[in-house]
Amino acid sequence: MRLLLFLLFPFLCCFSQNQYPKDYFRSPMNIPLFSSGTFGELRGNHFHSGLDYKTQQRIGLPVFAVADGYISRIKVSTFGYGHALYITHPNGFTTVYGHLSAYEGKIREYVKKRQYTQKKFEVEFFPTAAELPVVKGDLVAFSGNTGGSGGPHLHFEYRDTKTEKTLNPLLFGLNQELVDTKAPSVNSIVAYSVSDDAVVNASQRPIVIALSLQKDGTYLAGKIAAKGDIAFALDAYDTSDNNYSKNGVYKVETFLNGTKLYGYQFDAFSFDESRYINNFIDYERYKRTKQRYQKLFYKNSYPFSIISGNAKNGQISVKDGDNFTYRIEVSDFNNNKTIINIPIAYSGLEAKYLREDVKTPYFIKASNDHNYTRDNISVFIPANAFYDDFYLNFDVKDNVLDLHDDTVPAHNNITITFDVSGIPNLDQKKTFIARMDGAKAEYFTTTRKGNLVSIKTKDLGKFLLMTDTAGPRIYKPNFATGSTIDKLDTISVYIQDDLSGIKEYNGYLNGKWILMKYDYKTKLLVHDLSDMIYDEGRNDLKIIVSDNIGNSTTFETHFFRNLKTTPLEKNN
Repeated sequence: MRLLLFLLFPFLCCFSQNQYPKDYFRSPMNIPLFSSGTFGELRGNHFHSGLDYKTQQRIGLPVFAVADGYISRIKVSTFGYGHALYITHPNGFTTVYGHLSAYEGKIREYVKKRQYTQKKFEVEFFPTAAELPVVKGDLVAFSGNTGGSGGPHLHFEYRDTKTEKTLNPLLFGLNQELVDTKAPSVNSIVAYSVSDDAVVNASQRPIVIALSLQKDGTYLAGKIAAKGDIAFALDAYDTSDNNYSKNGVYKVETFLNGTKLYGYQFDAFSFDESRYINNFIDYERYKRTKQRYQKLFYKNSYPFSIISGNAKNGQISVKDGDNFTYRIEVSDFNNNKTIINIPIAYSGLEAKYLREDVKTPYFIKASNDHNYTRDNISVFIPANAFYDDFYLNFDVKDNVLDLHDDTVPAHNNITITFDVSGIPNLDQKKTFIARMDGAKAEYFTTTRKGNLVSIKTKDLGKFLLMTDTAGPRIYKPNFATGSTIDKLDTISVYIQDDLSGIKEYNGYLNGKWILMKYDYKTKLLVHDLSDMIYDEGRNDLKIIVSDNIGNSTTFETHFFRNLKTTPLEKNN
Protein backbone atom coordinates (compact mmCIF):
# COMPACT_ATOMS: atom_id res chain seq x y z
CA MET A 1 0.00 0.00 0.00
CA ARG A 2 2.86 2.41 0.79
CA LEU A 3 4.35 1.83 -2.65
CA LEU A 4 0.96 2.31 -4.34
CA LEU A 5 0.45 5.63 -2.56
CA PHE A 6 3.97 6.65 -3.53
CA LEU A 7 3.31 5.97 -7.21
CA LEU A 8 -0.17 7.55 -7.29
CA PHE A 9 0.67 10.72 -5.40
CA PRO A 10 4.17 11.86 -6.37
CA PHE A 11 3.35 15.44 -5.45
CA LEU A 12 1.70 14.71 -2.11
CA CYS A 13 3.68 17.44 -0.43
CA CYS A 14 4.62 20.60 -2.29
CA PHE A 15 6.84 23.37 -1.02
CA SER A 16 7.74 26.77 -2.35
CA GLN A 17 11.27 27.54 -3.40
CA ASN A 18 12.31 28.70 0.06
CA GLN A 19 10.13 26.45 2.22
CA TYR A 20 11.43 23.07 3.33
CA PRO A 21 9.89 20.42 5.59
CA LYS A 22 11.51 20.51 9.03
CA ASP A 23 10.12 17.29 10.52
CA TYR A 24 9.41 15.09 7.48
CA PHE A 25 12.85 13.45 7.40
CA ARG A 26 14.76 11.63 10.13
CA SER A 27 18.54 11.59 10.54
CA PRO A 28 20.38 9.09 8.31
CA MET A 29 22.32 7.77 11.32
CA ASN A 30 21.62 6.89 14.96
CA ILE A 31 24.63 8.75 16.30
CA PRO A 32 25.03 12.39 17.38
CA LEU A 33 25.64 14.74 14.47
CA PHE A 34 29.16 16.15 14.41
CA SER A 35 30.06 17.51 11.00
CA SER A 36 33.41 17.15 9.28
CA GLY A 37 32.15 19.11 6.28
CA THR A 38 29.30 21.57 5.77
CA PHE A 39 27.23 22.64 2.77
CA GLY A 40 29.04 25.08 0.48
CA GLU A 41 32.39 24.45 2.13
CA LEU A 42 35.33 25.39 -0.09
CA ARG A 43 36.96 22.35 -1.69
CA GLY A 44 39.30 21.69 -4.60
CA ASN A 45 37.54 22.86 -7.80
CA HIS A 46 34.10 22.58 -6.19
CA PHE A 47 31.82 23.59 -3.35
CA HIS A 48 30.89 20.82 -0.93
CA SER A 49 27.38 19.70 -1.82
CA GLY A 50 26.21 18.13 1.41
CA LEU A 51 26.80 17.49 5.09
CA ASP A 52 29.52 15.09 6.25
CA TYR A 53 28.65 12.99 9.30
CA LYS A 54 31.57 11.98 11.46
CA THR A 55 31.33 8.25 12.11
CA GLN A 56 33.58 8.07 15.18
CA GLN A 57 36.53 7.15 12.92
CA ARG A 58 34.77 3.85 12.24
CA ILE A 59 33.55 2.04 9.13
CA GLY A 60 30.37 -0.02 9.03
CA LEU A 61 27.89 2.05 11.07
CA PRO A 62 24.22 1.63 10.01
CA VAL A 63 22.77 4.14 7.52
CA PHE A 64 18.99 4.52 7.30
CA ALA A 65 16.44 5.81 4.80
CA VAL A 66 15.44 9.25 6.08
CA ALA A 67 11.86 8.95 4.72
CA ASP A 68 9.62 6.74 2.60
CA GLY A 69 10.58 6.49 -1.06
CA TYR A 70 12.49 4.27 -3.43
CA ILE A 71 16.12 3.78 -4.35
CA SER A 72 16.30 5.55 -7.70
CA ARG A 73 20.02 5.40 -8.42
CA ILE A 74 22.97 3.29 -7.32
CA LYS A 75 26.53 4.09 -8.33
CA VAL A 76 29.69 2.18 -7.49
CA SER A 77 32.80 4.15 -8.40
CA THR A 78 36.46 4.04 -7.51
CA PHE A 79 36.47 7.83 -7.21
CA GLY A 80 33.90 10.49 -6.23
CA TYR A 81 31.25 9.24 -3.83
CA GLY A 82 32.53 5.65 -4.01
CA HIS A 83 29.62 3.37 -3.12
CA ALA A 84 26.57 5.67 -3.24
CA LEU A 85 22.82 5.39 -3.33
CA TYR A 86 20.02 7.85 -4.01
CA ILE A 87 16.50 7.73 -2.57
CA THR A 88 13.67 9.61 -4.27
CA HIS A 89 10.89 10.74 -1.92
CA PRO A 90 7.27 11.59 -2.82
CA ASN A 91 7.55 15.20 -1.61
CA GLY A 92 9.84 16.37 -4.41
CA PHE A 93 13.23 15.74 -2.80
CA THR A 94 15.98 13.15 -3.26
CA THR A 95 18.52 12.18 -0.61
CA VAL A 96 22.04 11.00 -1.36
CA TYR A 97 24.29 8.76 0.75
CA GLY A 98 27.98 8.58 -0.23
CA HIS A 99 31.29 6.85 0.62
CA LEU A 100 29.43 3.76 1.84
CA SER A 101 31.33 0.59 2.76
CA ALA A 102 28.47 -1.74 1.78
CA TYR A 103 24.79 -1.88 0.93
CA GLU A 104 22.13 -3.64 3.01
CA GLY A 105 21.38 -7.29 2.13
CA LYS A 106 18.77 -7.13 -0.64
CA ILE A 107 20.33 -3.97 -2.09
CA ARG A 108 23.77 -5.58 -1.96
CA GLU A 109 22.53 -8.65 -3.84
CA TYR A 110 20.75 -6.41 -6.38
CA VAL A 111 24.02 -4.57 -7.05
CA LYS A 112 26.21 -7.68 -7.10
CA LYS A 113 23.93 -9.44 -9.59
CA ARG A 114 24.34 -6.56 -12.00
CA GLN A 115 28.08 -6.35 -11.43
CA TYR A 116 28.42 -10.01 -12.39
CA THR A 117 26.09 -9.53 -15.38
CA GLN A 118 28.10 -6.54 -16.64
CA LYS A 119 31.43 -8.06 -15.47
CA LYS A 120 32.39 -4.72 -13.94
CA PHE A 121 33.05 -3.48 -10.42
CA GLU A 122 32.20 0.13 -11.29
CA VAL A 123 28.53 0.28 -12.26
CA GLU A 124 25.63 2.71 -12.31
CA PHE A 125 21.95 1.97 -12.73
CA PHE A 126 18.55 3.48 -12.04
CA PRO A 127 16.02 1.15 -10.37
CA THR A 128 12.30 1.78 -10.86
CA ALA A 129 10.01 2.69 -7.98
CA ALA A 130 8.73 -0.88 -7.85
CA GLU A 131 12.16 -2.52 -7.59
CA LEU A 132 13.66 -1.14 -4.37
CA PRO A 133 11.03 0.69 -2.27
CA VAL A 134 12.06 1.80 1.22
CA VAL A 135 10.25 2.91 4.35
CA LYS A 136 11.46 5.63 6.69
CA GLY A 137 13.98 4.09 9.07
CA ASP A 138 14.87 1.12 6.86
CA LEU A 139 18.51 0.04 7.03
CA VAL A 140 19.91 0.67 3.53
CA ALA A 141 23.71 0.70 3.88
CA PHE A 142 26.75 1.01 6.11
CA SER A 143 29.07 4.00 6.42
CA GLY A 144 32.53 3.82 4.94
CA ASN A 145 35.51 5.50 3.34
CA THR A 146 35.12 4.58 -0.35
CA GLY A 147 35.79 6.78 -3.35
CA GLY A 148 37.44 10.15 -2.88
CA SER A 149 36.87 10.19 0.88
CA GLY A 150 39.74 11.36 3.06
CA GLY A 151 38.58 9.40 6.12
CA PRO A 152 35.57 7.43 7.44
CA HIS A 153 32.35 9.46 7.24
CA LEU A 154 28.92 9.60 5.63
CA HIS A 155 28.37 12.19 2.91
CA PHE A 156 24.68 13.14 3.00
CA GLU A 157 22.76 15.40 0.58
CA TYR A 158 19.34 16.74 -0.23
CA ARG A 159 18.50 17.51 -3.84
CA ASP A 160 15.49 18.97 -5.59
CA THR A 161 14.33 15.93 -7.56
CA LYS A 162 13.11 17.94 -10.56
CA THR A 163 15.98 20.41 -10.96
CA GLU A 164 18.72 18.28 -9.29
CA LYS A 165 19.91 21.37 -7.42
CA THR A 166 21.70 20.42 -4.23
CA LEU A 167 20.20 21.93 -1.05
CA ASN A 168 21.62 22.70 2.38
CA PRO A 169 20.65 19.78 4.68
CA LEU A 170 20.29 22.18 7.62
CA LEU A 171 17.23 23.67 5.86
CA PHE A 172 15.44 20.39 6.58
CA GLY A 173 15.76 20.54 10.36
CA LEU A 174 19.16 18.92 10.87
CA ASN A 175 20.33 22.14 12.51
CA GLN A 176 18.32 20.96 15.54
CA GLU A 177 20.68 17.98 15.85
CA LEU A 178 23.86 19.96 15.16
CA VAL A 179 24.46 21.81 18.43
CA ASP A 180 26.15 25.08 17.52
CA THR A 181 26.44 28.03 19.87
CA LYS A 182 29.83 29.20 18.56
CA ALA A 183 30.28 32.13 16.23
CA PRO A 184 32.53 31.70 13.16
CA SER A 185 36.24 32.40 13.51
CA VAL A 186 38.21 34.81 11.33
CA ASN A 187 41.81 34.07 10.43
CA SER A 188 42.58 37.17 8.39
CA ILE A 189 41.46 39.77 5.84
CA VAL A 190 43.19 40.72 2.59
CA ALA A 191 42.75 44.11 0.87
CA TYR A 192 43.07 44.57 -2.90
CA SER A 193 43.80 47.53 -5.16
CA VAL A 194 41.37 46.70 -7.96
CA SER A 195 41.50 49.66 -10.33
CA ASP A 196 44.72 50.69 -12.09
CA ASP A 197 45.00 53.86 -9.98
CA ALA A 198 44.10 52.20 -6.67
CA VAL A 199 46.39 52.12 -3.64
CA VAL A 200 45.82 50.52 -0.21
CA ASN A 201 48.23 51.40 2.61
CA ALA A 202 50.87 52.48 0.09
CA SER A 203 50.57 49.21 -1.85
CA GLN A 204 49.13 48.13 -5.17
CA ARG A 205 49.71 44.52 -4.21
CA PRO A 206 47.22 42.54 -2.08
CA ILE A 207 48.03 43.04 1.60
CA VAL A 208 46.94 41.32 4.79
CA ILE A 209 45.05 43.60 7.19
CA ALA A 210 45.83 43.31 10.91
CA LEU A 211 42.81 42.72 13.17
CA SER A 212 42.42 43.21 16.91
CA LEU A 213 39.77 41.54 19.06
CA GLN A 214 37.57 44.01 20.97
CA LYS A 215 35.94 43.57 24.38
CA ASP A 216 32.50 43.18 22.77
CA GLY A 217 33.73 40.25 20.66
CA THR A 218 34.00 42.18 17.39
CA TYR A 219 37.21 42.67 15.41
CA LEU A 220 38.65 46.06 14.48
CA ALA A 221 41.14 46.63 11.70
CA GLY A 222 43.75 49.34 11.64
CA LYS A 223 42.71 52.36 9.59
CA ILE A 224 42.94 51.81 5.84
CA ALA A 225 44.46 54.67 3.80
CA ALA A 226 43.34 54.20 0.22
CA LYS A 227 42.28 55.66 -3.09
CA GLY A 228 40.60 54.22 -6.19
CA ASP A 229 38.52 51.05 -6.33
CA ILE A 230 39.44 48.65 -3.54
CA ALA A 231 38.01 45.40 -2.19
CA PHE A 232 38.49 42.70 0.43
CA ALA A 233 38.61 38.92 0.89
CA LEU A 234 38.01 36.82 3.99
CA ASP A 235 39.62 33.71 5.45
CA ALA A 236 37.18 32.28 8.00
CA TYR A 237 35.81 29.00 9.32
CA ASP A 238 33.03 27.74 11.57
CA THR A 239 32.98 25.19 14.38
CA SER A 240 30.14 23.66 16.37
CA ASP A 241 29.94 22.58 19.99
CA ASN A 242 32.21 19.68 21.02
CA ASN A 243 33.61 19.53 17.50
CA TYR A 244 37.16 20.45 16.49
CA SER A 245 36.54 20.40 12.71
CA LYS A 246 36.97 23.71 10.89
CA ASN A 247 33.95 23.87 8.59
CA GLY A 248 32.83 26.38 6.00
CA VAL A 249 30.79 29.48 6.87
CA TYR A 250 27.14 29.76 5.89
CA LYS A 251 26.59 33.47 5.31
CA VAL A 252 28.69 36.59 4.70
CA GLU A 253 27.43 40.17 4.31
CA THR A 254 29.29 43.46 3.91
CA PHE A 255 28.09 46.97 4.66
CA LEU A 256 29.44 50.41 3.78
CA ASN A 257 28.43 53.09 6.30
CA GLY A 258 25.55 50.82 7.34
CA THR A 259 24.21 50.16 3.84
CA LYS A 260 24.47 46.62 2.53
CA LEU A 261 27.10 46.36 -0.17
CA TYR A 262 27.51 42.65 -0.92
CA GLY A 263 26.65 39.22 0.43
CA TYR A 264 25.85 35.55 -0.08
CA GLN A 265 24.61 32.53 1.81
CA PHE A 266 24.80 28.85 0.96
CA ASP A 267 21.26 27.47 0.62
CA ALA A 268 21.39 25.86 -2.84
CA PHE A 269 23.40 25.64 -6.03
CA SER A 270 23.61 23.57 -9.21
CA PHE A 271 26.42 21.13 -9.84
CA ASP A 272 27.32 22.84 -13.11
CA GLU A 273 28.07 25.97 -11.04
CA SER A 274 30.46 24.28 -8.68
CA ARG A 275 33.66 25.10 -10.59
CA TYR A 276 32.92 28.80 -10.04
CA ILE A 277 34.65 28.29 -6.71
CA ASN A 278 37.88 29.14 -8.55
CA ASN A 279 36.59 32.66 -9.16
CA PHE A 280 34.81 32.88 -5.81
CA ILE A 281 38.12 32.55 -3.98
CA ASP A 282 41.47 34.28 -4.45
CA TYR A 283 42.75 31.41 -6.56
CA GLU A 284 46.29 32.67 -6.99
CA ARG A 285 46.74 33.10 -3.24
CA TYR A 286 45.33 29.63 -2.68
CA LYS A 287 47.80 28.04 -5.11
CA ARG A 288 50.69 29.85 -3.46
CA THR A 289 49.69 29.52 0.22
CA LYS A 290 46.99 26.78 0.32
CA GLN A 291 44.71 29.26 2.11
CA ARG A 292 41.26 29.81 0.62
CA TYR A 293 40.20 33.47 0.88
CA GLN A 294 36.62 34.00 -0.26
CA LYS A 295 36.39 37.24 -2.18
CA LEU A 296 33.84 39.82 -1.06
CA PHE A 297 33.70 41.25 -4.59
CA TYR A 298 34.11 40.34 -8.23
CA LYS A 299 35.93 42.04 -11.09
CA ASN A 300 33.75 40.75 -13.93
CA SER A 301 30.24 39.43 -13.41
CA TYR A 302 29.78 35.67 -13.73
CA PRO A 303 26.63 33.51 -13.55
CA PHE A 304 26.92 31.98 -10.09
CA SER A 305 23.54 31.85 -8.35
CA ILE A 306 25.01 32.27 -4.84
CA ILE A 307 26.10 35.85 -5.69
CA SER A 308 23.35 36.67 -8.20
CA GLY A 309 21.32 38.74 -5.72
CA ASN A 310 23.97 41.44 -5.46
CA ALA A 311 23.19 44.72 -7.20
CA LYS A 312 26.82 45.86 -6.82
CA ASN A 313 30.14 44.13 -7.34
CA GLY A 314 31.32 44.57 -3.75
CA GLN A 315 34.06 47.04 -4.61
CA ILE A 316 34.51 50.37 -2.79
CA SER A 317 35.37 53.53 -4.70
CA VAL A 318 37.47 55.78 -2.46
CA LYS A 319 37.68 59.42 -3.55
CA ASP A 320 39.15 62.60 -2.12
CA GLY A 321 37.52 63.41 1.24
CA ASP A 322 35.86 60.02 1.71
CA ASN A 323 35.67 58.31 5.11
CA PHE A 324 33.94 54.95 5.40
CA THR A 325 33.23 52.25 7.92
CA TYR A 326 33.27 48.92 6.15
CA ARG A 327 31.64 46.12 8.11
CA ILE A 328 31.84 42.37 7.46
CA GLU A 329 29.34 40.05 9.16
CA VAL A 330 30.10 36.32 9.11
CA SER A 331 27.27 34.04 10.29
CA ASP A 332 26.57 30.35 10.72
CA PHE A 333 23.20 28.70 10.09
CA ASN A 334 22.07 29.32 13.68
CA ASN A 335 22.86 33.04 13.26
CA ASN A 336 25.88 33.04 15.53
CA LYS A 337 27.72 36.04 14.14
CA THR A 338 31.21 37.53 13.99
CA ILE A 339 31.65 41.18 13.02
CA ILE A 340 34.75 42.89 11.58
CA ASN A 341 34.88 46.68 11.33
CA ILE A 342 37.36 48.31 8.94
CA PRO A 343 37.74 52.13 8.87
CA ILE A 344 38.69 53.49 5.44
CA ALA A 345 39.88 57.01 4.64
CA TYR A 346 41.06 58.63 1.42
CA SER A 347 44.79 59.12 1.01
CA GLY A 348 46.51 60.65 -2.01
CA LEU A 349 49.86 59.01 -1.28
CA GLU A 350 51.43 57.09 -4.14
CA ALA A 351 52.25 53.41 -3.90
CA LYS A 352 55.61 52.24 -2.57
CA TYR A 353 54.89 48.63 -3.53
CA LEU A 354 53.88 48.36 -7.18
CA ARG A 355 52.02 45.59 -8.92
CA GLU A 356 54.09 42.63 -10.01
CA ASP A 357 52.26 42.14 -13.29
CA VAL A 358 54.56 41.01 -16.11
CA LYS A 359 53.47 42.04 -19.59
CA THR A 360 53.98 39.52 -22.40
CA PRO A 361 53.12 39.55 -26.11
CA TYR A 362 50.14 37.30 -25.34
CA PHE A 363 47.31 39.30 -23.79
CA ILE A 364 44.25 37.18 -23.01
CA LYS A 365 41.00 39.04 -23.33
CA ALA A 366 38.70 36.61 -21.58
CA SER A 367 35.68 37.29 -23.81
CA ASN A 368 37.54 36.39 -27.04
CA ASP A 369 38.92 33.24 -28.68
CA HIS A 370 42.71 32.95 -28.87
CA ASN A 371 44.93 30.62 -30.89
CA TYR A 372 48.71 30.47 -30.44
CA THR A 373 51.23 28.32 -32.33
CA ARG A 374 54.96 27.87 -31.97
CA ASP A 375 57.12 25.17 -33.52
CA ASN A 376 55.03 22.00 -33.51
CA ILE A 377 52.64 22.98 -30.68
CA SER A 378 49.40 24.95 -30.78
CA VAL A 379 47.03 26.14 -28.07
CA PHE A 380 43.38 27.08 -28.63
CA ILE A 381 41.68 29.10 -25.90
CA PRO A 382 37.92 29.54 -26.41
CA ALA A 383 36.04 32.63 -25.31
CA ASN A 384 35.21 32.67 -21.59
CA ALA A 385 37.71 29.96 -20.74
CA PHE A 386 39.10 32.39 -18.14
CA TYR A 387 37.33 34.69 -15.71
CA ASP A 388 39.52 37.78 -16.16
CA ASP A 389 41.91 39.31 -18.69
CA PHE A 390 45.63 38.69 -18.12
CA TYR A 391 49.02 38.46 -19.81
CA LEU A 392 49.81 34.85 -20.70
CA ASN A 393 53.27 33.30 -20.57
CA PHE A 394 53.59 31.12 -23.66
CA ASP A 395 56.80 29.42 -24.79
CA VAL A 396 57.97 26.23 -26.51
CA LYS A 397 61.43 24.73 -26.16
CA ASP A 398 62.63 21.21 -27.01
CA ASN A 399 59.05 19.97 -27.53
CA VAL A 400 58.02 21.24 -24.09
CA LEU A 401 55.15 23.73 -23.78
CA ASP A 402 55.32 26.28 -20.97
CA LEU A 403 51.78 27.58 -20.70
CA HIS A 404 51.79 30.14 -17.89
CA ASP A 405 51.40 28.44 -14.48
CA ASP A 406 48.65 26.96 -12.36
CA THR A 407 47.89 30.19 -10.45
CA VAL A 408 45.34 31.24 -13.11
CA PRO A 409 42.15 29.14 -13.10
CA ALA A 410 40.34 28.13 -16.28
CA HIS A 411 36.61 27.52 -16.24
CA ASN A 412 36.32 25.81 -19.63
CA ASN A 413 38.62 23.47 -21.52
CA ILE A 414 41.48 24.72 -23.62
CA THR A 415 42.92 22.49 -26.37
CA ILE A 416 46.63 21.68 -26.66
CA THR A 417 47.85 20.00 -29.85
CA PHE A 418 51.26 18.53 -30.72
CA ASP A 419 52.25 17.80 -34.33
CA VAL A 420 54.42 14.68 -33.99
CA SER A 421 55.24 14.24 -37.69
CA GLY A 422 58.78 15.51 -37.18
CA ILE A 423 59.60 13.26 -34.23
CA PRO A 424 61.43 10.10 -35.38
CA ASN A 425 60.81 6.63 -33.94
CA LEU A 426 57.80 7.80 -31.96
CA ASP A 427 55.33 5.08 -30.92
CA GLN A 428 52.15 7.14 -31.22
CA LYS A 429 49.93 4.43 -29.73
CA LYS A 430 51.96 4.53 -26.52
CA THR A 431 52.45 8.31 -26.44
CA PHE A 432 50.32 10.82 -24.56
CA ILE A 433 50.47 14.47 -23.56
CA ALA A 434 51.32 14.90 -19.89
CA ARG A 435 51.34 17.85 -17.54
CA MET A 436 54.17 18.09 -15.05
CA ASP A 437 52.98 18.69 -11.50
CA GLY A 438 56.32 19.28 -9.85
CA ALA A 439 58.31 16.11 -10.54
CA LYS A 440 55.18 14.03 -11.19
CA ALA A 441 53.68 13.52 -14.64
CA GLU A 442 49.88 13.86 -14.86
CA TYR A 443 48.23 11.72 -17.54
CA PHE A 444 45.68 13.27 -19.92
CA THR A 445 43.41 11.35 -22.27
CA THR A 446 45.04 12.03 -25.64
CA THR A 447 43.20 11.94 -28.97
CA ARG A 448 44.97 11.23 -32.25
CA LYS A 449 44.17 12.42 -35.76
CA GLY A 450 46.89 11.68 -38.27
CA ASN A 451 50.09 13.21 -36.94
CA LEU A 452 48.23 15.43 -34.47
CA VAL A 453 47.77 14.48 -30.82
CA SER A 454 45.57 16.63 -28.59
CA ILE A 455 44.23 17.01 -25.08
CA LYS A 456 41.63 19.19 -23.42
CA THR A 457 42.53 20.67 -20.07
CA LYS A 458 41.45 23.27 -17.52
CA ASP A 459 44.96 23.46 -16.06
CA LEU A 460 47.90 25.60 -17.11
CA GLY A 461 51.53 24.66 -16.65
CA LYS A 462 54.23 22.60 -18.36
CA PHE A 463 53.13 20.07 -21.00
CA LEU A 464 55.18 17.50 -22.90
CA LEU A 465 54.95 14.20 -24.76
CA MET A 466 55.55 11.02 -22.78
CA THR A 467 55.65 7.38 -23.83
CA ASP A 468 54.34 4.58 -21.62
CA THR A 469 55.41 1.06 -22.59
CA ALA A 470 55.36 -0.56 -19.14
CA GLY A 471 52.37 -2.50 -17.86
CA PRO A 472 50.94 -2.10 -14.36
CA ARG A 473 52.43 -3.93 -11.37
CA ILE A 474 50.50 -6.73 -9.69
CA TYR A 475 52.12 -7.74 -6.44
CA LYS A 476 51.89 -8.92 -2.85
CA PRO A 477 49.00 -11.43 -2.91
CA ASN A 478 47.64 -12.29 0.53
CA PHE A 479 48.43 -15.98 0.09
CA ALA A 480 51.34 -18.06 -1.16
CA THR A 481 51.06 -19.96 -4.44
CA GLY A 482 49.79 -23.49 -3.81
CA SER A 483 48.71 -22.78 -0.25
CA THR A 484 45.42 -23.82 1.37
CA ILE A 485 43.34 -20.77 2.25
CA ASP A 486 40.42 -22.22 4.25
CA LYS A 487 40.86 -19.51 6.90
CA LEU A 488 40.71 -16.57 4.46
CA ASP A 489 37.55 -14.59 3.74
CA THR A 490 39.08 -12.73 0.79
CA ILE A 491 41.86 -13.00 -1.75
CA SER A 492 43.70 -9.83 -2.68
CA VAL A 493 46.62 -8.29 -4.53
CA TYR A 494 48.01 -4.79 -4.86
CA ILE A 495 48.02 -3.08 -8.25
CA GLN A 496 49.86 0.05 -9.34
CA ASP A 497 50.73 2.00 -12.48
CA ASP A 498 53.14 4.90 -12.13
CA LEU A 499 52.58 6.71 -15.43
CA SER A 500 49.27 6.63 -17.34
CA GLY A 501 47.32 5.06 -14.46
CA ILE A 502 45.03 2.05 -13.93
CA LYS A 503 42.12 1.78 -16.37
CA GLU A 504 40.75 -1.75 -16.11
CA TYR A 505 41.10 -4.82 -13.91
CA ASN A 506 39.58 -8.29 -14.25
CA GLY A 507 39.93 -11.42 -12.18
CA TYR A 508 39.10 -15.03 -13.11
CA LEU A 509 38.80 -18.17 -10.99
CA ASN A 510 39.01 -21.34 -13.03
CA GLY A 511 38.09 -19.34 -16.11
CA LYS A 512 35.05 -17.65 -14.52
CA TRP A 513 34.96 -13.85 -14.08
CA ILE A 514 34.97 -12.78 -10.43
CA LEU A 515 34.06 -9.47 -8.83
CA MET A 516 37.13 -7.64 -7.53
CA LYS A 517 36.78 -4.42 -5.57
CA TYR A 518 39.40 -1.73 -6.14
CA ASP A 519 40.45 1.04 -3.74
CA TYR A 520 42.83 3.48 -5.44
CA LYS A 521 43.86 4.98 -2.09
CA THR A 522 45.28 1.69 -0.81
CA LYS A 523 45.97 0.19 -4.30
CA LEU A 524 44.21 -2.96 -3.07
CA LEU A 525 42.19 -5.27 -5.35
CA VAL A 526 40.00 -7.67 -3.37
CA HIS A 527 37.67 -10.59 -4.11
CA ASP A 528 35.22 -11.74 -1.45
CA LEU A 529 35.18 -15.52 -1.27
CA SER A 530 31.57 -15.45 -0.02
CA ASP A 531 30.60 -14.96 -3.68
CA MET A 532 31.09 -18.76 -3.84
CA ILE A 533 32.82 -18.80 -7.24
CA TYR A 534 35.69 -21.02 -6.12
CA ASP A 535 35.83 -24.83 -6.39
CA GLU A 536 36.69 -27.38 -3.74
CA GLY A 537 40.31 -28.38 -4.13
CA ARG A 538 42.58 -26.56 -6.60
CA ASN A 539 41.62 -23.11 -7.90
CA ASP A 540 43.48 -21.24 -10.65
CA LEU A 541 43.47 -17.47 -10.31
CA LYS A 542 44.22 -15.08 -13.16
CA ILE A 543 44.23 -11.28 -12.82
CA ILE A 544 44.64 -8.95 -15.81
CA VAL A 545 45.25 -5.23 -15.21
CA SER A 546 45.49 -2.60 -17.98
CA ASP A 547 46.62 1.02 -17.93
CA ASN A 548 45.17 4.00 -19.83
CA ILE A 549 47.56 3.53 -22.76
CA GLY A 550 46.66 -0.13 -23.28
CA ASN A 551 49.60 -1.87 -21.61
CA SER A 552 48.44 -4.88 -19.64
CA THR A 553 49.91 -7.26 -17.08
CA THR A 554 48.72 -10.78 -16.27
CA PHE A 555 49.24 -12.40 -12.87
CA GLU A 556 48.57 -16.13 -12.46
CA THR A 557 48.69 -18.33 -9.38
CA HIS A 558 46.70 -21.07 -7.71
CA PHE A 559 45.46 -22.02 -4.25
CA PHE A 560 43.54 -24.84 -2.57
CA ARG A 561 40.29 -24.63 -0.65
CA ASN A 562 38.98 -27.77 0.98
CA LEU A 563 35.54 -26.67 2.13
CA LYS A 564 32.92 -24.86 0.07
CA THR A 565 31.35 -23.16 3.08
CA THR A 566 28.45 -20.76 2.80
CA PRO A 567 28.70 -17.58 4.91
CA LEU A 568 25.80 -18.80 7.09
CA GLU A 569 27.44 -22.16 7.76
CA LYS A 570 30.74 -20.45 8.51
CA ASN A 571 29.13 -18.13 11.07
CA ASN A 572 27.51 -21.11 12.78
